[in-house]
Amino acid sequence: MILERILAKRIVPVVVLDSADHAEPLAEALLAGGLDIMEITFRTEAAEESIKRIAKRFPEILLGAGTLLEKKQVKRAKKAGAVFGLAPGLNPAIVKAAKEVDLMFSPGVVTPSEVEQALSLGCKLLKFFPAGAAGGVNMLKALAGPYAHTGVKFTPTGGITSANLADYLKLPVVAAIGGSWMVDKKLVNEGRWDEITRLTREALEAAAAV
Repeated sequence: MILERILAKRIVPVVVLDSADHAEPLAEALLAGGLDIMEITFRTEAAEESIKRIAKRFPEILLGAGTLLEKKQVKRAKKAGAVFGLAPGLNPAIVKAAKEVDLMFSPGVVTPSEVEQALSLGCKLLKFFPAGAAGGVNMLKALAGPYAHTGVKFTPTGGITSANLADYLKLPVVAAIGGSWMVDKKLVNEGRWDEITRLTREALEAAAAV
């Protein structure tokens, strides 16, 4: 169900919130733009409370928690209302912690060895990070060769923009892209919700055209 919804939209906005007071207006702005998926990263103190508020008021949103680096963060994210989790790297202990609390988890990978380790841990939706710095589209094409038949899918994140999202989404091995330009920290902190809605709508239109 989670993967199907991600495949339907093909865009996961990567959100960094400095204040939980921005959580609900941001969720409204994304929904107004047609997007009912978001990842809130555990990079700030506001992350957990933001997830709680959005999960309570907007149950229709597929809510993820990103940058989960510690077991306790996994538990907190799940308890707050996240239904999937992500990390920039692959840590078997974090994957295990996510399984223990029934949180779908996407570890970050770059190399073939990491892909194989992730598959051995039962992870089929993997975060490819940092996408731009790690070879981008060409690297994903290379990884697709030996691994596409396993059913693995990637969500490239890092260096994705409105200008190159189509290049990634054209690849059958890509489930969705993770991007932050439509939820840029400056836009959020300035409360420019209409601009976020506009950028979100444009991104979805671009993705749908691929």
